[in-house]
Amino acid sequence: MHRRDADELLGRRDCLADGVRGLSGIALASLLSGDGLLADDGGPQPNPLTPHSSHFAPKARNCIFFSMWGGPSHIDLFDPKPMLEEFDGQPIPDSILKTAEFAFAKKETARLKASPFRFHKCGQAGLEFSELLPHIGSCADDIAVVRTMRSESFTHRPAQLLMNTGFARVGRPPVGSWLLYGLGSLSKELPAYVVLKTGPDPDGGSSNWSSGFLPSHYQGTPLLSKGPPILNLANPAGLSAAAHRHSLDAMARLNREHYERVNDPEILTRIANYELAFRMQSAAPELSEIAGESPAILQDYGLERTDGDQASFSRNCLLARRLVERGVRFVSVFLGNWDAHSNLVPNHTRLSAVADQPIAALLKDLKQRGLLDSTLVVWAGEFGRTPVGENSVGRSTVSGRDHHPSAFSIWLAGGGISGGQVIGETDEIGWNSIAESVNINDLHATMLRLFGLDHKRLTFRYESRDFRLTDVGGKVVEKLVTG
Repeated sequence: MHRRDADELLGRRDCLADGVRGLSGIALASLLSGDGLLADDGGPQPNPLTPHSSHFAPKARNCIFFSMWGGPSHIDLFDPKPMLEEFDGQPIPDSILKTAEFAFAKKETARLKASPFRFHKCGQAGLEFSELLPHIGSCADDIAVVRTMRSESFTHRPAQLLMNTGFARVGRPPVGSWLLYGLGSLSKELPAYVVLKTGPDPDGGSSNWSSGFLPSHYQGTPLLSKGPPILNLANPAGLSAAAHRHSLDAMARLNREHYERVNDPEILTRIANYELAFRMQSAAPELSEIAGESPAILQDYGLERTDGDQASFSRNCLLARRLVERGVRFVSVFLGNWDAHSNLVPNHTRLSAVADQPIAALLKDLKQRGLLDSTLVVWAGEFGRTPVGENSVGRSTVSGRDHHPSAFSIWLAGGGISGGQVIGETDEIGWNSIAESVNINDLHATMLRLFGLDHKRLTFRYESRDFRLTDVGGKVVEKLVTG
């Protein structure tokens, strides 16, 4: 999908660079174009965030992507392995040992480790979920679990980049940016791609939501999870809205005159930043006014919880629903750190308690409001964890698990997903896929399909070649998609 020459696009990126350091390159580009502030000799430029037609009829309009970074353990959450109880404490089978790779564990002396958690069949479909996730389990009939995801890296940073951008090195656009490039924005008042975070930042940092080589108006915009979502939006004391509007108009006229004399695009960026702040003064505070939600909704999401991460994540899940209601195309919600090299039980117990109730509440809330059919929800870490206990040097006890990219679990719901099913099968100890292996390019191809985009046709010319989210691979997982 080529919409203009790469040189022109990259030039646009350069001229907007300073603006995106301010509020948001996404909303900035929309304001520039919508207000007729981006022009060259050919006249006003088309708004790159104007909604575009998809390749074929879409099933999804919005996406909420839960990035459970750190590597949640599939065999403790989604992929029960009763045989591990029988083999608990035994060496790794020779057939696996000869090719096994670890990030830290010593494979020759590593021993199989059964899950300390029980699993229960949930929903009419009987999907099995860990006892740590009873609320998500109650949504089983809307969920498709993929048990055979495969990554190419067992190091956090490249694996996170791979899950989010389809490539294990910095510089590539994430899924959200590709969706904006292909489809445009549904909102004029809020950024089209929003990032919400609970806990520490992921290892990959902002590379997980920056626009890579795509123009900067396609990047993600982080919002705060406490207080106003964006700082410095309120007028100073004594400044009325009318006076503010008058001053902005005066500054815009002066800046336009200056631009006409020197033709410096940075002046247009300055004008657009002022206008962006003015428009978001009404939209952003209203977004965060969750007190207007019903007491039942606040209770369902767990907004009364007093633990810091629990309260933050509950609020972020509710904000995610409010964002997609208001036309935000892509919401990325980060929660970590699931990296349980030791103390797997307290780590996964705590983070599951943070995530379980509000995610289930979000799914049910979206469904009740008629939004789940058009909102794709994805839950994924960057890899899983080994079926053996970690015995790396310096561990006095074996109470955790090492990184495991060969086979792990994610799940999807809504947005055209055929729920109530399990895709793929791993071996009896959860080490390798034995049926229907799915790689990250396949996941991304499937996500694009749900939005009406052909992953082979959604391309961007950069450095004299066409790039795409799925690189040179990727196939749609047809069983995930409803007819």
